[in-house]
Amino acid sequence: MSLLWVAEWLAGTNYSIALHESQYMYTIVESVHVLTLCIFIGFAVLFDLRLLNKALTRVPVSEVARQLLPWTIGGFVIMVITGVALFYAIPVRTYLSIWFRFKVVFLLLAGLNVWIFHSGVYARVAEWDLTFTPRAARRAAVASLVLWTLIIVFGRFIAYNWFDCDIQPQSSFVNFVAGCVVPPATP
Repeated sequence: MSLLWVAEWLAGTNYSIALHESQYMYTIVESVHVLTLCIFIGFAVLFDLRLLNKALTRVPVSEVARQLLPWTIGGFVIMVITGVALFYAIPVRTYLSIWFRFKVVFLLLAGLNVWIFHSGVYARVAEWDLTFTPRAARRAAVASLVLWTLIIVFGRFIAYNWFDCDIQPQSSFVNFVAGCVVPPATP
């Protein structure tokens, strides 16, 4: 069983069809996704700027985290739920999107970055809370800013069909990365 088969099965479910064909629901879900993305990104960028000593420098990092993390996590949770709903509404097209695949890779890397940061350097925040932020924390902040910028850009590109599998011929690289199933050319 392939992931494409799962996407095709999802696309045939009544709820997927209803969500995709709804006059208002898909637009509402998409709007909530973008709104919570803004909330999440706004607070994450503010925290990253604090780690880079570019904002809120007189406030301890632990205090910034205490104030921002609940909002950041809340925005993230709703953003993920609505993102899954958006995938569920058009699973085949999304799964076969080269942009979606890159976005997923960057999401995984961003998650890894957060895990490494919180289990590593942030676990010792009491040691450096009021002093200059350690290099590892600054690297995590830069990685976060870069990865979330890429996630947003590639997420936005999903709406465009520059490399859709339905548009052939394309380079074999694009077909491979997007997972396109291209029938052999007939002579």
